[in-house]
Amino acid sequence: MTNPNDAYAVTADELRQFIERFEQLEAEKKDVTEQQKELLAEAKGRGYDTKVMKKLITLRKRKPDDIAEEEAILEMYKAALGMN
Repeated sequence: MTNPNDAYAVTADELRQFIERFEQLEAEKKDVTEQQKELLAEAKGRGYDTKVMKKLITLRKRKPDDIAEEEAILEMYKAALGMN
């Protein structure tokens, strides 16, 4: 017969491992975010517009068809407002 405390100990150990791994990932995410900030600061220092760079990065994550549709609607709206 197994001791119920043994099952709890295994579960507690596994839970601790999950939590510690999550905390490690949080620390890594913080490091990556800091590296991204440093990279953008370097790009800005070399004369690049980081706001535009961030938009390009966002666009590169999207599907070309979605981008084209959004741009077509934007152009239609701009034309309706006399902004072309």
